Amino acid sequence: QVQLVESGGGLVQAGGSLRLSCQASGRTFSNYAMGWLRQAPGKEREFVAAISSSGMTAIHTPSVRGRFTISRDNAKNMVYLQMNNVKPEDTAVYYCAQTDTGISTNPDRYNYWGQGTQVTVSA
Repeated sequence: QVQLVESGGGLVQAGGSLRLSCQASGRTFSNYAMGWLRQAPGKEREFVAAISSSGMTAIHTPSVRGRFTISRDNAKNMVYLQMNNVKPEDTAVYYCAQTDTGISTNPDRYNYWGQGTQVTVSA
């Protein structure tokens, strides 16, 4: 079965950086698009970034564009989210997810999810 395990979350000051990592296993990683989504307290889960199976195409939600970068290493079955110049509003649980339907900004298109990693940004 597909397993996704996130790491790299933590407490960071506004303006700082974090790199989230996600280790995938269970099926051929290079066949599937991947995404990062987040959920803040009291809010719905929202799309952050996605990357195609080959890594050639990436999408970032406007609020993180220019600050966050999604990438992947198909040889290592890893996907990353580099977070720079973080803001307090980036505070959330961040989830790595995999979709069967190609790169997507729709959280409902993601079939498999990790357990999440907490990111807390202090002002």
